[in-house]
Amino acid sequence: MKIDERKQRVLEAIIKDYVATAEPVGSRTIARKYNLGVSPATIRNEMADLEEMGFIEQPHTSAGRIPSQFGYRYYVDCLMETYTLSEMEENLIRSRFLQKMGDLEQVIQETGKFLSWITNYTAIISGPGPVVYGRFKTVELLPLQERAALLIVITESGAVIHKKIELPESVTPIDLMRISQVMSDKLQGITLNELRRTILMELYDELQREKNLLQIIIDLLEETLKASEWEKVYLGGIINILNQPEFHNIEKVRRILGVLEKENEIRELLNEGSEEGITVRIGGENRQEEFQECSVITITYEIKGEAAGRVGLLGPTRMEYPRTAALLKHAARALSEVLRGF
Repeated sequence: MKIDERKQRVLEAIIKDYVATAEPVGSRTIARKYNLGVSPATIRNEMADLEEMGFIEQPHTSAGRIPSQFGYRYYVDCLMETYTLSEMEENLIRSRFLQKMGDLEQVIQETGKFLSWITNYTAIISGPGPVVYGRFKTVELLPLQERAALLIVITESGAVIHKKIELPESVTPIDLMRISQVMSDKLQGITLNELRRTILMELYDELQREKNLLQIIIDLLEETLKASEWEKVYLGGIINILNQPEFHNIEKVRRILGVLEKENEIRELLNEGSEEGITVRIGGENRQEEFQECSVITITYEIKGEAAGRVGLLGPTRMEYPRTAALLKHAARALSEVLRGF
């Protein structure tokens, strides 16, 4: 639906004022603050038209108007201008991602904390868990009953993989000790994701006699790499939800927090968007009933040129869309740059 320029300017003024104040907006407020060059009476007529067309609505207890979800969607699609980060905002992002951080899990967690702090929304990030990009520390093969062993892999971040494996007939406990030692030495400091690209042939050369067992172990590790159970979800700034006027209703907050405890639900929330560019979903566009009064902005980030996960911000539909999208885009780019080293 297309609306004329004056209605667009009135709608944009209503959205900007409501985002800033969380208070319903009247025609006199717009005339006084936004210099549209028309009288309050004219603005009032335009607002009546906008309400009839579904772009704005009247709360039960107020004479002012607030944007509808349809109005926000029109604003994001047709009126929203690109936000240019201030020098201070750019410096904050640059300095945050220049700081030395440990493993991948810490980098993603710190990204969530930073985004929630700078936007006052809740940050949600999906991505490979600590097993996939965590660096190997030790590999152990512990004998169990006859022809069985327990494979234990520990990463530098403390993540643990443990799998029971069947042994070829010829393998002895001494063989298990030797394989454990060789694999620990060769794999230490590399990631599971790097395994096939780096030292696989070296392992085969050194463990010629045990190559059948080695193949079983490698297959198990690669199966672990592909398993969706290792995809993690990281949250930052959950408390920010409580600071929004829209969420002062305890029951509403309880339902939202209940969903945020379920990783599958959060992952689905993030992955509903396009893999390219920024995705903005407003209110009822979110599948989950608990997020019908929320907006979610998401973008994909990369590790070494490949999509690794999505980073998003969850807030009320009364969201500062241009600034939030710009901050998210810059942070995702900085995160991808940092993760090139993993």
